[in-house]
Amino acid sequence: MTLRREFFARSVHEVAPQLVGCTFLVDGVGGRIVEVEAYDPADPASHGFRGQTVRNRSMFGPPGHVYVYRSYGVHWCVNLVCDGAGTASAVLLRALEPTDGLEAMTARRGTDDPRRLCSGPGRLCQALGITGEHDGLPLDEPPFELRLPLEPVEVVRGPRVGISRAAHLPWRYGLAGSPFVSRGFSARRRA
Repeated sequence: MTLRREFFARSVHEVAPQLVGCTFLVDGVGGRIVEVEAYDPADPASHGFRGQTVRNRSMFGPPGHVYVYRSYGVHWCVNLVCDGAGTASAVLLRALEPTDGLEAMTARRGTDDPRRLCSGPGRLCQALGITGEHDGLPLDEPPFELRLPLEPVEVVRGPRVGISRAAHLPWRYGLAGSPFVSRGFSARRRA
């Protein structure tokens, strides 16, 4: 079943764990989501914490759209906007298990190691060809495709990684036992 924008019109903390196991494709290239992180408006690590800017405008937009930004001026990162318009809640896609368009991903990333294709938000965007041109686009229209998993998955959670503020919050969710996550989950706490 394809996810529609309405799926995202809820709390980021409800949406984030439910994205684990979903298939995410950009122009037919992508795979199964195995790791995400949640960011809400009261979160000091969130780009929306200090208010709207030109850079984070899409994060304040309607749910079910993408917020794409450049991290440290080097890597693109993609987030899926949640809640209602103006709330600045989003789910960062941290890692995928590559399943579709492996040749395109290999060419873009310069590696044929499947574990290094999409393990990390920057690698994921490079492999799928996501850039700032995608910022603000709706998730339920091309070039995107987002589908629910065919079977239930076991989701684990833990602290977020790669940030300095509020890193202790257990708002990182992953597919239990996946070798494709960007960093392992030390404690197997179910979400």
